[in-house]
Amino acid sequence: MIKIRLARHGSKKRPFYKIILTDVRSARNGKFIEKLGFFNPIANGKEKKIKYNSKRIQYWLNIGAKMSQRIKTLLKKYK
Repeated sequence: MIKIRLARHGSKKRPFYKIILTDVRSARNGKFIEKLGFFNPIANGKEKKIKYNSKRIQYWLNIGAKMSQRIKTLLKKYK
């Protein structure tokens, strides 16, 4: 099964997440199929908190990909 989920990057206590499309069997920060955007929970000032390609996300959802619960809430909140 293919899933849209977050992959954690950044340093200790400074998280930065990539929104990726991956197989559910791969590791959290392992191999992925496509990068769909990013989420920066500690953005301040003029920095963007979230950026994603909605057309590609919709394309993969139509094909049969599933979203993780965190991605669902993020997209709903920042739509």
